[in-house]
Amino acid sequence: MAAERMTIDGSFGEGGGQILRTSAALAAALGIALRVENFRASRPRPGLARQHLAALGAVAAVTGVELRGGELGSTAIELPAGRARAGEYRFEIGTAGSANLVVQTVLPVLLLADGDSRVTVTGGTHNPMAPCYHYLAHVMGPLMAAMGVDAMLTMERAGFYPAGGGELTLHIRGLGGREPLIGLRMTQRGELRSIDAMSAVSTSLPDHVAERQARQLTGRLQKRGVRWGLEEARWETASPGTVVFLRAVFARGTAGFFALGRRGKPAEAVADEAVDALEAHLDADGAVDPHAADQLLVPAALALEPTAYTTTAVTSHLLTNAEIVRRLTGRAVTVEGEMGGPGRVDVEGV
Repeated sequence: MAAERMTIDGSFGEGGGQILRTSAALAAALGIALRVENFRASRPRPGLARQHLAALGAVAAVTGVELRGGELGSTAIELPAGRARAGEYRFEIGTAGSANLVVQTVLPVLLLADGDSRVTVTGGTHNPMAPCYHYLAHVMGPLMAAMGVDAMLTMERAGFYPAGGGELTLHIRGLGGREPLIGLRMTQRGELRSIDAMSAVSTSLPDHVAERQARQLTGRLQKRGVRWGLEEARWETASPGTVVFLRAVFARGTAGFFALGRRGKPAEAVADEAVDALEAHLDADGAVDPHAADQLLVPAALALEPTAYTTTAVTSHLLTNAEIVRRLTGRAVTVEGEMGGPGRVDVEGV
């Protein structure tokens, strides 16, 4: 049974922003009052950063509550229990902080609202250490749709670090408790059917950067012997950047991988990094990629039916999210497998 009030130690597990976002999203969706203590207390720059405040402020706004402790550098916050309110919202991070992480945090909450919502978030769309727009839209989107989530995420503008300036729009249909989420069962991925590739470069960068990145990507994918397609894009962005995104489509499910460019990193290395991650996934056993493995736990915690899936790699993020789900819902969550190796996740139903 879910608790009515919960205190989470923000220093356990991977000890970063994921603890805050997962706890806030799940507690708000379940109507649980939340306190998080010792958040990033041992980091060189402890406490809340701007993008953490953006995610927490978004949850507070869509549930109509007042965030306590919501200041830069704060190591403790409180979110009173509220109720998801459908509507139109706009959240501006003000930096290249990840807009995707804000979307990821408010989506489970608005999923339970009595009505449809439209959420606009400005910030970074393709950031280090965060899922990129294409991953949320084209990998997590289909996986969550299989669980009954009716949502669409679009990118109005791209934004790279450090200036950001990107914009995402989320349209989501609130279930309002009328239609329970469906448990996901994805223990076998089946055969690889196709690879969808995207190579994007800011218009402020020379043409040869785009050409080299796409050429390297093409050369690597041609060796796979599977149907594939490449989309090339040039984006006007506030800060220059490049990205390669790959989506592997299997008989049962999808997986995604991306790599970002930076000053001093050859365009070829960006393509290689993304393809290397894809090939590591293809060479391992597991139905979902490591990023989806931890992100699927929140919708699984809101489903009435049990969920079971396998992943190519057990990560600290997966173990941290599993513990948060256990604490906030009281449901059994088991993760089989060794750290870094293939594993299986089971979440019991209600």
